[in-house]
Amino acid sequence: MQQSGLSPSTVAPSHGRARRLAVVTAAAVVAVLLAVVTVVAVQANFASFALPAPPVTGTATSTTEPHATPPGTGLAVGSGRPFLPAPEDGHISEGTVVTPDDDDVPAIARMDPTVLAALREAQTDAGAAGIPFFPVTSGWRNEAYQRWLFEDAVERYGSEEVARQYVATPERSPHVTGDAVDIGSLEAQLWLIEHGSRYGICQTYANERWHFELATEPGGVCPEMKADATA
Repeated sequence: MQQSGLSPSTVAPSHGRARRLAVVTAAAVVAVLLAVVTVVAVQANFASFALPAPPVTGTATSTTEPHATPPGTGLAVGSGRPFLPAPEDGHISEGTVVTPDDDDVPAIARMDPTVLAALREAQTDAGAAGIPFFPVTSGWRNEAYQRWLFEDAVERYGSEEVARQYVATPERSPHVTGDAVDIGSLEAQLWLIEHGSRYGICQTYANERWHFELATEPGGVCPEMKADATA
């Protein structure tokens, strides 16, 4: 038999290269197919993806509750009126700590001297009982500031009738005459409600726990509270 003249060692490498080439080709084909499948899947995913709908806009309705804090704190500023309360009007800014000892503050300095003296005496005795000081949120106010407060209350509550329950007009407000003080601390309020009559100081409105006036003689009995500022 005639021999080809090629030895086994010469033939084997050619077959090996062919096999390796086939494997590489098959792997490349698989990679391409996988890439195509991935692209198609991603496109399908994006096609089915929906962005959230934009929020619905509109005017929200709200209700306004009566003052939970003394009038004069957290005021709604502006409302188109040119007047804005200032310290010389008796305004005490929210967050400002004022006590009956602050003679340089108009809201304190222009209070009735008898009322202020009684309040300072009460504060001294309260300090001995563990109540460190009486933070004042409102004392004396001028007529312009009181009118501004009343107009603000009318806008807040929607009617003069309701507004008068919480804010007196300038003609009726004891703050304008310097005869009233609003105390911001609940602890101090409760102490004055219990002990204030020793100094003649009384809570005068049932709906305003913070509002105090000199309403009896020192050591006397506080009069029955009025339901609100309209009484």
